[in-house]
Amino acid sequence: MISLADIEAARDRIDGVAKHTPLDYSHTFTEMTGASVHLKLENHQRTGSFKIRGAMNRITTLSEAEKEAGVVTASAGNHAQGVALAATRAGVDSKVVMPEHAPISKVKATRRYGAETVLYGADYDEAQQRAHEIEDEENRTYVHAFDDEYVMAGQGTIGLEIVDDCPDVETVVVPIGGGGLISGISTAVKEQLSDVRVIGVEAEGASSVATSLQKGSVHELDSVNTIADGIATRRVGDKPFEVIEKYVDEVVTVSDEEIAVTLTYLLERSKTLVEGAGAVALAALLFEKFDFTKDEVIVPALCGGNIDMNQLTTVVMRGLVETGRYLKVRTVLKDQPGALHDLLTIIAEEQANIYAIRHDRTSREIGMNETDVELDLETRGHDHVETLLSALREKGYRVDVLV
Repeated sequence: MISLADIEAARDRIDGVAKHTPLDYSHTFTEMTGASVHLKLENHQRTGSFKIRGAMNRITTLSEAEKEAGVVTASAGNHAQGVALAATRAGVDSKVVMPEHAPISKVKATRRYGAETVLYGADYDEAQQRAHEIEDEENRTYVHAFDDEYVMAGQGTIGLEIVDDCPDVETVVVPIGGGGLISGISTAVKEQLSDVRVIGVEAEGASSVATSLQKGSVHELDSVNTIADGIATRRVGDKPFEVIEKYVDEVVTVSDEEIAVTLTYLLERSKTLVEGAGAVALAALLFEKFDFTKDEVIVPALCGGNIDMNQLTTVVMRGLVETGRYLKVRTVLKDQPGALHDLLTIIAEEQANIYAIRHDRTSREIGMNETDVELDLETRGHDHVETLLSALREKGYRVDVLV
């Protein structure tokens, strides 16, 4: 397994390429949780995520012959950008296989950093299979996204920074995909401050580590399904799993809804943009997935900020729905003058704001003298939603909540 010395050596290798990212005390999330919350802003890293650390550490250790032959990897996006930039900085040719539905922003960024991209497969695992084929066909060195000791050590430099910047830390919360990040961080933290807890967080739809720990060995999922594409892996790495068993105190999961709410809170209250995978650590804290005490010093790692703009719109909207800030309803009105006015008057009296109205007389689900109405509404929280729905129903409207 990797050691503290390996991680300290990685810090020297990547110096000048990867940045020492901020550790920001959050008044907002401290007030919300009662803990003392310090956000590790790895979304501010070069390429927008921590992956440049491990990629740079791995590529700097290649032999001259390996550098000449080039590298290949598979990635959903963040590791792709890290490898592309690290390889370009080292003068090494790079080829990256990405899932066919990888966010277009990550594909374009990978190309801008200098890599040739190949789109293949439905998910990371299928892309990885193709990358290994290219490895054999072109004699390239495969740079694994997580199951590699140099990559793990590179990611562990985050743990060194956390201990340096917050020596009184009591709990570190870390996202888990393939396990490279948490294995590095937990080694760096535990080998300096053995009493510090390390909590791992997975998306419910990609919980290979939680399942593996229950079974006592690495278990591969049949499929994954989560908005947190950066940690959507079907299988934890063998090397990281050994470290997780040794150093990680607890592994918990969060739902996509909880991820969406957390991402929305970060945007609205902290003016901080993260991707789905970057929100899971804070989500575990906000939704109390593990026990903690008042004023406990907790560092959630916000591991990436490379979210596709189209996905951002969807996720934020879902976050607004989950917090009672957006409501879509349907009702049926008599098709007569003043009917819509009467409905809108109630909505105005309850101080809901209207985003959109759809008015349809042609639906086969209603009578010939009726009209189907859908409304998109801005609301102020769950209590406001319930008050509005009660007011409408008390006036005799049959209201269906669509979202």
